[in-house]
Amino acid sequence: MKIFRADYVFPISADPIKDGYIAVDDLGKIISVSDQIPAGADPASVEYLKGIICPGFINTHCHVELSHLHGKISESGGLVNFIKGIQQLRNSDPKEIEAAALKADNDMYENGIVAVGDISNSNATVALKAKSKLYYHTFVETFAFIPTRAEETFNNALALMAQFKPQSCSVTPHAPYSVSKELFKLIKKYCDSNANKNLISIHNQECEDENKFYRYKLGSFNDLYAHFGIDISYFKPQARNSLQSVIPLLTAKQDILMVHNTCTNLKDIYFIKRFDRRIHWCFCPNANLYIEGTLPKVDLFLDQGFNITLGTDSLASNNKLCILSEMRTLQNKFPHLTTQRLLNWATINGASYLGIDKEKGTLDIGKTPGLNLITGLDDLKITPETKVQRLI
Repeated sequence: MKIFRADYVFPISADPIKDGYIAVDDLGKIISVSDQIPAGADPASVEYLKGIICPGFINTHCHVELSHLHGKISESGGLVNFIKGIQQLRNSDPKEIEAAALKADNDMYENGIVAVGDISNSNATVALKAKSKLYYHTFVETFAFIPTRAEETFNNALALMAQFKPQSCSVTPHAPYSVSKELFKLIKKYCDSNANKNLISIHNQECEDENKFYRYKLGSFNDLYAHFGIDISYFKPQARNSLQSVIPLLTAKQDILMVHNTCTNLKDIYFIKRFDRRIHWCFCPNANLYIEGTLPKVDLFLDQGFNITLGTDSLASNNKLCILSEMRTLQNKFPHLTTQRLLNWATINGASYLGIDKEKGTLDIGKTPGLNLITGLDDLKITPETKVQRLI
């Protein structure tokens, strides 16, 4: 058994405990959480810590298989140039991809992350995930903007997903600009008829040109399709933003994570409320700054009744895979976001979306959520000196 005492313990499921104690068994299962030392415990056995203790972090959006692209794509080039860079550089020596992914997995562990929603387009991370100390849910991502390729693409995704099983996994659309209506409909049919859980995670409104393309068929996405030799003559402007165009094509029977949301507006949010969809949001602020140099209008999402989570995106668009770093970026830009609220996004909200909240996300007796120590806070505010240390 290990017993820790910290300036504050943040159970997440209850109010923070000043000068709190937490006891865990040898497997990391929580035995007690209190403002008193556990009955019968030897005070000499307590490890006294400065800072706050909270549950392990949940990273709901990552691309571990792109870790070998760290530092290889220029910052602030915009989403279209970023996509071109990914496609040009992603195919590399398998050993290089494997080594970089393994390091990324270990870095996330050291940064206090206990579970990851990870995007995969290949089987490069199957073995890694089977051996990892982290919990992974793999989203097997589909791309096909040409309608005639929908069925082939969907069947290929099912075949790839079979390689990840029995690990937790699902088939998912990539983004509105890369998935045809026909492919969206195949995924929806699968979700609606599938007795098993099939979580959806979709990149959403990462730049204004995504909305411009859907509204008017204008902007840089036309250059992207031309670059890849994709004939989009069939596509007609939808006269509304991309999110509003694809929401009716998504399942009502599975949880859906909308990722990035950099250019999502209040009309989009209200539009979603008209539909019976189980929507969650994911912010990856450091990646947004890396690619587009801007952040989502976070205040629009607050107190709207939706679940908000945090992700890191990939090392192709980020300097580190660290949820604390994402929290720091958000609090710097939006100082009214309390550390308590950000911790909710970083822990229980992500665990709830991934369906692992019975084990992760809060410091409740019987759970094995992992323990993080956060130091370097100033009156519970995140500072440049704030660090995370994994305790369990």
